[in-house]
Amino acid sequence: MPDSQIKTHAENLSSLLTYKLLLILSVLLLIATPFISFAQNGNSKASLSGIVNDTEGQPLKYATVTVSGGKSIPTDKLGRFLIKDLSAGAHRISVSLVGYQTLVKEVTLIADTTTEVSFVLETGNALSEVVVTAGRKPESLKDVPSSVTILTARDVKEQLNVNPSVTAILGNTVPGLGTSSNKATNSGQTLRGRQVLVLIDGIPQSTPLMNGSRDIRTLDPAAIERVEVIKGATSIYGNGSAGGIINFITKKPTANKTFSGTSSVGLNGNLAHPSNTTGYRFSQTFSGTINKFSYVVNGTYNYTGVLKDAKGNVNAQPDGLGENSLYNTFVKLAYKPNEHSEIIASYNLFRSVQSSDYINVTGKYGENPSVGKKGDDPGEAAGTPYNHNALVSYHNDALPLASSLDVSAYYNSFISMNRYVEKATAWYGPGQTKIQSFKKGVRLTLNTPWKMGAFGDGELTYGLDLLSDRTNQVLTDGRVYIPDMNMLNLAPYAQMKMDIMTNFVLKAGVRYENARVKVQDFSTIARGPNGEGSIAVTGGKIPYHSTTFNAGLRYNKYDIFNPFVSFSQGFAINELGRILRSATSNTLESIATDPIITNNYETGFSSRLGIVNLTASYYISTSKLGANLVDVGGYLVPQREPERIHGYEISADVYFSQKWTAGGSYSYVEGKAEQTGGTKVYMNGLRIAPPKATAYLGYRPLSSLDVKLYWVYTEGRDRFDVRANGLYANSEGPVKPVSLFNLSAGYRFNSKWSAGLGVENLLNSSYYPVVSQYRAIDAEYVRGNGATMSLNLSYNF
Repeated sequence: MPDSQIKTHAENLSSLLTYKLLLILSVLLLIATPFISFAQNGNSKASLSGIVNDTEGQPLKYATVTVSGGKSIPTDKLGRFLIKDLSAGAHRISVSLVGYQTLVKEVTLIADTTTEVSFVLETGNALSEVVVTAGRKPESLKDVPSSVTILTARDVKEQLNVNPSVTAILGNTVPGLGTSSNKATNSGQTLRGRQVLVLIDGIPQSTPLMNGSRDIRTLDPAAIERVEVIKGATSIYGNGSAGGIINFITKKPTANKTFSGTSSVGLNGNLAHPSNTTGYRFSQTFSGTINKFSYVVNGTYNYTGVLKDAKGNVNAQPDGLGENSLYNTFVKLAYKPNEHSEIIASYNLFRSVQSSDYINVTGKYGENPSVGKKGDDPGEAAGTPYNHNALVSYHNDALPLASSLDVSAYYNSFISMNRYVEKATAWYGPGQTKIQSFKKGVRLTLNTPWKMGAFGDGELTYGLDLLSDRTNQVLTDGRVYIPDMNMLNLAPYAQMKMDIMTNFVLKAGVRYENARVKVQDFSTIARGPNGEGSIAVTGGKIPYHSTTFNAGLRYNKYDIFNPFVSFSQGFAINELGRILRSATSNTLESIATDPIITNNYETGFSSRLGIVNLTASYYISTSKLGANLVDVGGYLVPQREPERIHGYEISADVYFSQKWTAGGSYSYVEGKAEQTGGTKVYMNGLRIAPPKATAYLGYRPLSSLDVKLYWVYTEGRDRFDVRANGLYANSEGPVKPVSLFNLSAGYRFNSKWSAGLGVENLLNSSYYPVVSQYRAIDAEYVRGNGATMSLNLSYNF
């Protein structure tokens, strides 16, 4: 047996033994849980219980209730909370939640009794503590030892006035995420220089086996309740989360009405050159609760007219959003047999395709843009023909040992249709490819708390993920570009959390990836007539075994300085399809298909000082084997080289008064790959985005009127020289700075009627999007959209 295989087997055996040992320790810890008792100090204790509502009487789940001294707890789904073992006497109780003003009350607790208290939170712009569900269990943001960005329903609604595309909403607001390309794809929108795992209510949308760059734009904002972005590699989730997680949380039913809803209509178009640019939007939502049953139903149709740049040229870029039709249907049904359990079933259908009267006239990179002219595209409509998501979940928080259970089964089918090309570099003749991905899986999560006396409290979150993923890429004429890749992944995991001495939060976890990808015999696609260049490859099974770890520590005693440090590993079978389709060997075993194991190191802090909220972090991300896409012979090929990425982020919000707010962020990322021989080279624009700065100024002169001015700025970046042919390689072009202003305003006429106004590119600046610049491809050298206005009218009942 070759030394390399012996080493591989030894590493796999070591990982398996490590996993088994950790699993045994977790089981022993669980068994010992009931025997760990809270050390009584002889003093009488008191309890505090209550409920948190908004001004309309709606319960607020996951609000953070904090008692003076640092002890805190989130509210449950009914807005209630219970805190035990408090000392008798006077306490300051604060309640906070993102999008609401923090409320503080003085409460006197009496020994051996439970004091009942209620809180009513008013909406506001202050940044507050929030619960993060993307970590498998609701928890306070101050207990999470990593960087997190939260977009509330209010944030999403404000950004929807500017641009209804989810890629634009996130690109304009999330530090560390690349800006939008003004296209139907999220190409180049990496998170901290790495691919991100996109989820909808925990259902994976990403296609890591073959990244089609359409996973972020897989639902309409009308179905979104909030967005949680967890940054950096995370071992509590599996394949594809090397850069972090974007988890879209869908709308929840209205709790205090049997029947309610929102009807909205909208118009949009280019302000400076309005001809043929008119688009429209319709959205209808019904929601309510009837006894133990609740529901929410939404249907949205969004049509985008012809898109034009600031000079009036038609943008008919490949995979563009001009003359694009979007359909989104969302249904969520919930049933609560009792106060401790709930069954939820949901379904979402997303469809977004382009049917344009214009074709792209290729310009010259760096000189003149590609523009649209009247004509017919011979290919099928590009975009996302469909994305189906179905989910059934069950929750129970009344198991033995105070444990809770969450189990869900899901199904996702996703087709991504790429643009038609008359001549390709990767295959012979014209053609049009589509990526097809079909996933089904089960996620099992258990949580068991324990008490450790005066030392602190703790909990164990553990479970199992099962995923079946079949992905391929074919041409519409029947040719196979990438064969079926059938992956079966079984991954147990455990995550421990300990509250040490009240103010230290320690987290540590492990996940064991046990995956297998099966590929049948196939032939690479021909690059010339009569099968020229095609290589027959013998298929087989590719096993993947890896144990990933994470650990983090946060100190949350003082609001003025709340620091954290963390280490986490990520696992990805990334771009396997690209590796297979560019195979030069006849056997699967001879192709380098090793997974990407990412090590993420991060330190940062959050700070609240009066009216100012500040967060900052610095991170380093390394991997011994990457998948950096490099231009080789005119098409992108993944390079399996060591990578090192580093960067930092800082964001601030200032709450001057009820009328005035301001804030901003700055994010920087840089990365290099190490070639054979030790030479380190910069990674291209597909992975590393230029530094990005954002800012906003909010003005609320009346409780019914809210106006915000946004600024999005990307710096220039020039890392590469032209090649021997005098041209820049694919994705190595220089980037010039881009500065854009957007406006969003909302006005509430009364409790039922409201209106929203938004203007994207308020100053009608003529610019080239970042992706258009670094791609260095003539056909994709397209200007960004000129000033575009949207007007939306809503009726609530």
